[in-house]
Amino acid sequence: MIYTILMETKEGRITFQGKEYHCPVEFFIDVLSGKWKLLIIRELMEGTKRFSELHKAIPGITQKMLTKQLRELERAGIIKRKVYPQVPPKVEYSLTDTGKELKRVFDAIQEWGVKYLKCE
Repeated sequence: MIYTILMETKEGRITFQGKEYHCPVEFFIDVLSGKWKLLIIRELMEGTKRFSELHKAIPGITQKMLTKQLRELERAGIIKRKVYPQVPPKVEYSLTDTGKELKRVFDAIQEWGVKYLKCE
């Protein structure tokens, strides 16, 4: 896994994995943006899952896109991938401690969604 420390530059910008951000919100959006990442994290909030379980749980996502999104989340330190040395290969995905910290964010999103949908 690749973990990189956030570093503040002289101009008050933050650098993560070689990319500069002007504020933490910009960083959050970059790491978690897209149609699928939040849904993947939502599934992993329930616990460790294999690739096939994630694929079945997220309708409409292709295997290629799921692989891409999982790799990006792993590089960002949000999820971890555990490979078991067996035939056929067994791979499991789970949230890192950093990923688990997103629970409060997901709870707030859930609360907002419930409130908003009741207003319609």
